[in-house]
This record gives sequence, C-alpha cells and structure tokens, in this order.
Amino acid sequence: MLQKGDQFPQFELENQDGELVSNETLKGSKAILYFYPRDNTPTCTTEACDFRDNIEDFNDLDVKVYGISADSKKKHQNFINKHNLNFDLLVDEDYQLANAVGVYQLKKSFGKESMGIVRTTFIIDEEGIIIDVIEKVKVKTQMEELKTILG
Repeated sequence: MLQKGDQFPQFELENQDGELVSNETLKGSKAILYFYPRDNTPTCTTEACDFRDNIEDFNDLDVKVYGISADSKKKHQNFINKHNLNFDLLVDEDYQLANAVGVYQLKKSFGKESMGIVRTTFIIDEEGIIIDVIEKVKVKTQMEELKTILG
C-alpha cells in the first residue's frame, strides 16, 4: 500500500464518458482519488453522495475529486445520473491502478473471501505526491477527515 510521501503511480483511465484522465490531467492542483468497491451499493452510494454534497468545499480548496472502481463506463454513467453526481468516476476494470496502489486485496464479506477493492482514499498534491492516505475509510467521518487534512 502506498503511503504519505510516495509518488502516486503513473496511470491513464477513462472516465464515465470515455475521456482519459491521467497524472498529467491532475498536475497543478490537488486531487482526491477515492477507491470504492462497486456502484449502486449502499455504502458506496452514501460515500458518492457525501462527495457530491461537499464538492463546493473541495472546489473552493482547488481540489479535484475522482471516484475509482472496476465498474464499466455504462455503470458509472447510470450511477452518476441516478444520484446527480458532480464529479468524474474512473474505470479500472482490470484493477491495474488498484493493484499499483495496493487497494486490490483479499476481503471477507459475510464469511466469504474474495478479491476486491478495499475502500481507500488518496489525497495527492500538485506534483502527484501523496499528502495522506485514509485506509479502511469510515464513510460517516470521511468528509471531516478530508477537510482537516486539506484545511
């Protein structure tokens, strides 16, 4: 798992509209890259709506927000439309970036083990250096935590 002070790895992923987002896209402003398991599941929906409802605070701080999961562009589009999300969702269908940052891990759910994305948030600076990492995100307190880190 990448840590505070590490360089965020090179990446190039499509957003919900098929536009490429990469390290180059992010250069010059801070960014929040939050990894989540799946669109339209209860906790993931709560998390996305929390970002939606707080986006102005992040815009005021000149911080871009991106959600990342293995869902397809179509699923991302549906998720965005259903919940009026006001930020991009990136497609990591083959878990390439999730693997590179260490969030694709063995998880236990209802007694079953499977590989998947562990909910994790990276805050990176204008040069792509990780300012902080929130591991095992608690959705209820994440917005306050992010505002403290960025404030």
